[in-house]
Amino acid sequence: KVLGLPLQQREEAAFAEVMSGNVPTFWREMVPITVTDAPAKTHTLTYSVSPDYLSIGSDEDYLLMPLTPFTAQRIADGLDCSLPTPKMVNQIYSNAVVKLEPSPIPPGATMVTVPVFIQHNETARKQRDALTKQFPLGALTAGHKKDIVISNKLLASPGKVAIYGWHKSDGLPIQPVYTGHTASWADYSHGVRFVSNRVMLNGAVKSLEEVLSDPALAPLLSNEGVMKQPRYVLKEFPSEKPKSAASTNAPAKIRSGSTNEEVTDLTFDPQVRIKINAPGHLDPKKPLLLIFYTLPNGNTIEHTVGKVVTPAEDWHFNIQHIGAQTRFLRTQLTNENVVVAYLESGLKSWPAWRTKNGDKALPKIIDLVRGKFNGFKTSVVLASHSGGGSFIFGYLNTQEKIPADVERIAFLDSNYGYDTALHHDKLAAWLRASDKHHLMVLAYHDDIALLNGKTFVSAAGGTWGKTHLMLTDFAKDFPLTKTTSGDLEKHSALNGRVQFLLMENPEKKILHTAQVEKNGFIHAILSGTPLEEKGYKYFGDRVYGNFISAE
Repeated sequence: KVLGLPLQQREEAAFAEVMSGNVPTFWREMVPITVTDAPAKTHTLTYSVSPDYLSIGSDEDYLLMPLTPFTAQRIADGLDCSLPTPKMVNQIYSNAVVKLEPSPIPPGATMVTVPVFIQHNETARKQRDALTKQFPLGALTAGHKKDIVISNKLLASPGKVAIYGWHKSDGLPIQPVYTGHTASWADYSHGVRFVSNRVMLNGAVKSLEEVLSDPALAPLLSNEGVMKQPRYVLKEFPSEKPKSAASTNAPAKIRSGSTNEEVTDLTFDPQVRIKINAPGHLDPKKPLLLIFYTLPNGNTIEHTVGKVVTPAEDWHFNIQHIGAQTRFLRTQLTNENVVVAYLESGLKSWPAWRTKNGDKALPKIIDLVRGKFNGFKTSVVLASHSGGGSFIFGYLNTQEKIPADVERIAFLDSNYGYDTALHHDKLAAWLRASDKHHLMVLAYHDDIALLNGKTFVSAAGGTWGKTHLMLTDFAKDFPLTKTTSGDLEKHSALNGRVQFLLMENPEKKILHTAQVEKNGFIHAILSGTPLEEKGYKYFGDRVYGNFISAE
């Protein structure tokens, strides 16, 4: 999947896979290491480390994944972990029950490429597999990679990565602490090992940062004394050229030169990944339209944003194009700052995430993103596709009444979770409360659609059935007008503020993503406004083709 991707996209894919839980079972349980300040033994400290370097995949098929410190630190933050110091790397090697021999590959231009990552991974795997019977996977393993480390030397080398280790069987490292590579460097020999931020000191729980910042305790884990900066402070994905200290400490944004956008990456515990896409320049004189787009099941943010793809690339990048549709919207909504916040659950399924975590945290996710735009007059849109609708219904469950600044709720074939008793009265009251409030529902006749010759959605449980239930409920509140155009049936009320669009399906196709791809997101945002179907047609040809990014 990542063979042909540029560095940044490769690392975004790696980040997404790790945060979604695509790591081996053996890698999930940390291993404790206990150290003392010999010979006095005044302090005894226990910290926990991952049993091997960061791996993506399963126990049977995994890749030890080299990363830049930018992505390594992002993942560490998401897991409430840190990267080790050089002294900790020594301690880890000393405590490892499986000590593998370093296997250098002659240096060259290909050492930073995925094929060489795979080559070295196979070498390390053969060494490890030979010892699996004696030491099962999950036993502490070291020696086969250099570590990305934290070091005070980085203070004098901003925009660089510090590497150390690759211990030989005599216990001595091949690589002394080295800060000569820029932070965009990640070659086959680099490994990423995580250390829990919670440690046990003399029987009491402490934070790792507390220990590393205390002159009396830091020597337990550091040969450099107090760690003045116990983390990487890169806030922007590193370019391939060295950066100054000022640019290294820039806000957590990535500017895309081809689209003049700024992208901010956030994580929310438990296991929620957020990407905020904003115009390259936010006009403080204009109000802000903040669109929350909750992802369909099984899709990453990158899939949802979309890009130009070749026939050999993952087809998921070419089925939604919310990024390009957003760029089209910005050409229409010129009096607003249009911002989209993509919300991806770590399980790649909002229904599964809610089953595991409940609904209590959902308003906090909304508030986290909203807090990035304090000072703007902000209107909120809750939009979703597929299982993403579960997020919206879960959020509604937490609200006594829907906040007034939520001006639009859009279900793009995603209203599976609608429940009359839980949601109808709240939605109806919200619609009555302001003539700025819009409800949009897109659905197709899914209970007759065929997958491998068989139906896969029940008459009541799919969006076709749920939309008819909503029509029955809302017809009691608002007079609904029905119109038809070809296979499209439209029910509307309140001067178009309420719209249910139902697509018949005589050929029994799966139109689940077609509703989004065929200008569905654009229509979800513009329906019921003077811009409805101006310059585009719902379920028509893509009007955003020129806005699809190659990145």
